[in-house]
Amino acid sequence: MSDAIKHECGIALIRLRKPYQYYIDKYETPLYAVHKLSVMMEKQVNRGQDGAGVANIKIDVPPGKRYISRYRSVEPQPLTDIFSKIHKKFRKGLKNHRDRSHDGKWLQENLAFTGEVWLGHLRYGTHGSNEVENCHPMLRQSNWRSRNLVMAGNFNMTNVDELFGKLVSLGQHPKEKVDTVTVMEKIGHFLDEENQRVFERFKGIYENPTLSDVIEENIDLPRLLYRSCRDFDGGYAMCGLTGYGASFVIRDPAGIRPAFYYADDEVVVVASEKQAIKAAFNVDYNQIQEITPGSALIVDKNGEYNEFPILPQLEKRSCSFERIYFSRGTDPDIYNERKQLGKLLIPQILKEVNYDLENTIFSYIPNTAETAFLGMIEGLEEYLAKKRKQAIMEGILFEADLEKVLSFRPRIEKLVTKDVKSRTFITADALRDDMVSSVYDTTFEVVRKNIDTVVIIDDSIVRGTTLEKSILTMLDRLSPKKIVVASSAPQIRFPDCYGIDMSKMKDFVAFRAVLKLLEERDLEYLLEDTYMHSVTSIATKNPYHTNFVKALYEPFTDQEISNKIAEIIRPKDLNAELSVVFQTVDNLHKACPQHLGDWYFTGNYPTLGGNKVVNKAFANSHEGKLERAY
Repeated sequence: MSDAIKHECGIALIRLRKPYQYYIDKYETPLYAVHKLSVMMEKQVNRGQDGAGVANIKIDVPPGKRYISRYRSVEPQPLTDIFSKIHKKFRKGLKNHRDRSHDGKWLQENLAFTGEVWLGHLRYGTHGSNEVENCHPMLRQSNWRSRNLVMAGNFNMTNVDELFGKLVSLGQHPKEKVDTVTVMEKIGHFLDEENQRVFERFKGIYENPTLSDVIEENIDLPRLLYRSCRDFDGGYAMCGLTGYGASFVIRDPAGIRPAFYYADDEVVVVASEKQAIKAAFNVDYNQIQEITPGSALIVDKNGEYNEFPILPQLEKRSCSFERIYFSRGTDPDIYNERKQLGKLLIPQILKEVNYDLENTIFSYIPNTAETAFLGMIEGLEEYLAKKRKQAIMEGILFEADLEKVLSFRPRIEKLVTKDVKSRTFITADALRDDMVSSVYDTTFEVVRKNIDTVVIIDDSIVRGTTLEKSILTMLDRLSPKKIVVASSAPQIRFPDCYGIDMSKMKDFVAFRAVLKLLEERDLEYLLEDTYMHSVTSIATKNPYHTNFVKALYEPFTDQEISNKIAEIIRPKDLNAELSVVFQTVDNLHKACPQHLGDWYFTGNYPTLGGNKVVNKAFANSHEGKLERAY
C-alpha cells in the first residue's frame, strides 16, 4: 500500500496439553514452547511494528514460587529484544545448574518462562503513545491465583464511554478511559464476581487451601465471558489467561477480527493468521480452524478445549482489508483472492487504455501489490487468448498477421522499486513526505517517451499523498503518454473503528473529492444537512441507526469521484495524462466471498457503534477537530 496505515494487532497463544517434562524429553530442549511462540510471532510481524509482549503461566507450582512471567518491549526490534531476554534468563538460571537443564520440575520451580500457557502479542498502536505500558499482554494481579488475569487482543471498541460509565457504576475507578483498560477491568470484575459466586457456593463444604482448588475447578468461563462481553460494540479477538491456567479466546459476533486455532494431543494454539500456525507447527491448512464469531475457544486447567457460544451471532462481516492487504499473502486463500482482485480490474483497465496493449506497460507499486499484479497479468493473458481464438476463427489471410497475433504478450516491467530498509510508516506525519522520495526508485529506459501508457496497480488508495508527492512524479520522469493508477480495493469513503487507524474523514482522498464535487455543483447545503443530522443524533444519544454521511456520496457516480480523485492527486507539474481506476464493491465480493466486511467502502457498518463513529467523525471534520471519533 503506497499510503501505509496502522492496523490490526496480532495474537499468538500456545497451551501445552501435556506435562512440561514431556516436551523436554521428546524435543530435547526446555525451550520447545519458546521456539514455537517466537516463530508464530515472527510470522505476524506484519501486524505489529510498534511493540510486542509475551506472558507465561505455570500450572500448579507450589506457593511461594513465581507462576506468572511477562516481558514487553518497544525497542526497534521488539521480538528480538524479548526472546533474547528469555534466552538470557535461561542461561543465567542454568549457569551453575547444568545438570538440571532437563529437569522439568526443577526448572518450573526456579526459572521463569517454563509454564504451560503462553500468550504473545504484536502491537500496532492506533491509540495512545508508543510506550511499553501500552503494550499487551496486560496483567491484572491478585494474591488469589484464580483472580489473576492476563489479557491481549486485537480489538477496538466503539462504545468506550458507555463501558467506562458501567465500570464506574459498578464502583470501580479505572485509571484510563481507553478500550484496553476498560475491557480488561470489565472482564476482571466479572472474574472476581465468578470467584465470589463459587466461593459462596462451596465455603461451608470445603476449607482452604482445598477450597481454592475447588474454586478453580468450578469457575464458569462461558458465563463470565457472556456477562463481560454482552455490552461490547466493536471488532475483537481477545485472549485471556487466568492465573490458575485456564485460557480463552473470544471473537466478536460479526467475525470482524480474525482468529484461527489448531489442536492435537500436544498443543492448542491460536493466532490471528493461519500462516503463523502453519509455519510453527507444519500442519495442513485444512487442519486449522476458524473460531466461530460470537464464540469463545476455552482451554481449561486440564488442557481440555472446546468452543462455546457466548453472544448471538450477527451476519458475518469479516474484514476485507485483511484479504486485500493486512494479512500475509502466503496464505493460499488470501493469495488467490488477491490475484482475483487484480484479474477483475481488467475490463476497466482495458477501457482506460483504449485496448491499445502494444503501447501499454503494466507494473505495480511494491511490495504487497505484487500478487494483485500477477492476477492482473493473468487476466490480460485470458483476454488475449480469447482475441487469438477470435482472430483465428474469423480467418487470418497473411502469415505475418498470424505470427503477430500468436506471439503478442503484455509488456511487463518493474518500474517502481521500494527500499525495504526504509519505513515511512514509522515516520512522524510531518516528516513522512520528505522520507518518501528515499523509499521509492524508478527504472529508466524501458518506457518509450510520449508513446507508452503506464498502468500501475496498488492495493488501495487511502490518502493519495504518496502518489501525489512521490510516485506519480517519479513515473512522469519516464515520459509516458499516460499514467493509469489501478486500485485493487474500492474507494475508501468511510472511517474504520474496529482496529485500523483510519478515523478522520479528511484523510480520505475520496471524501476530499466529494467535498470538491459538492462545491462545484452548488450542493454544499448537503454538508450542513448532514452535519445537523449527525450532531442531533449524537446529542440525543441516538446516533446508532443511520449513517448520515452516505448522503454526501449519493449525488455522484463512482466514475465522477474517481475522476475528481485523479485531479486531486495530480502533481502540478505532471506532463502525462492521468486517470485512476478503482475496484468495484461487487467485484470485491466476488473475489472475497467469505469476507464481506466492506464498511470503509460502503458505509454499511456491521455493528450499531459504527454508525455512531462515522457520524461523529464527520461532525469532527466539519468543526475542524482533528481528534478521533472513538
